[in-house]
Amino acid sequence: MSLFTSINASSTGLTAQRTRMDVISNNIANVDTPNYKRQLVIFRPKGENGFIFNIPMPKASMAIHNTGEGVVIDGIKDDEKSPERLAYMPGHPDADANGYVHLPNVNVVTEMVDLIDASRAYEANVSTIRAAKGMYTRALDLLR
Repeated sequence: MSLFTSINASSTGLTAQRTRMDVISNNIANVDTPNYKRQLVIFRPKGENGFIFNIPMPKASMAIHNTGEGVVIDGIKDDEKSPERLAYMPGHPDADANGYVHLPNVNVVTEMVDLIDASRAYEANVSTIRAAKGMYTRALDLLR
């Protein structure tokens, strides 16, 4: 285990949460764009091959992989579970035959809650880096 493992793990969290905030911001910006799909960021632990973030890892493979050393972005995918909104706008160029426009499945309140969550996770990773830096500085001071 390297001296800077905690800083490296937290830095991957910073990158992941920053990407998540960018995607959430994009969702909010496209809240009224017809035919847009809400996007989600998928994370997985660094060092795993093909495991999804919320599926437990088999104990036998834990020794093989470098788990606990951060996260990587597994991808950005469209949210297919949330229903899209329909708005009756018969004069709109994107209206269907019945006069309905298919608006994205973006809920601004949900996006804002996700944005606050990502921001807090980002702050937690910054605090971890600061704490590790402080410990390393104190250790170096003890050696003088």
